[in-house]
Amino acid sequence: MDFIYHLSNASLTLRVVQFLHEYAKLPVQFVTVIHQVDGWVVRVKMHTPLSDEQAGNFRAFLNELGFPYTPGISLKMALWALETGQPMVDVMRRYQVAVVSHGTPNYDDIEAFRKQFIQGLGYCPETLA
Repeated sequence: MDFIYHLSNASLTLRVVQFLHEYAKLPVQFVTVIHQVDGWVVRVKMHTPLSDEQAGNFRAFLNELGFPYTPGISLKMALWALETGQPMVDVMRRYQVAVVSHGTPNYDDIEAFRKQFIQGLGYCPETLA
């Protein structure tokens, strides 16, 4: 069971990661976080299907923060490559995407990416707020 959502900024992305850490009843297999020029794509894949109630609650939470996202072919291929175990660096080079985190939801990876990006630009774009 997959949930793929588009979020507008880093703060919302961090809220999803924090929620997944606190809501331990979800059987999360992995979380992929990708930064794009217009926002963030977050994919949450479950080990096993959720009950209707769990899926509804999780979707409601995600819908408050962003919207369901249908990736284009290039991003679909990048997500598939990550799922099959290809190294993040290879995926980033091949598909020209900024993979911030893949695997266990990682708050620190997102914060580090955000800080480095802002430091390199010298200002904070809306997507990194």
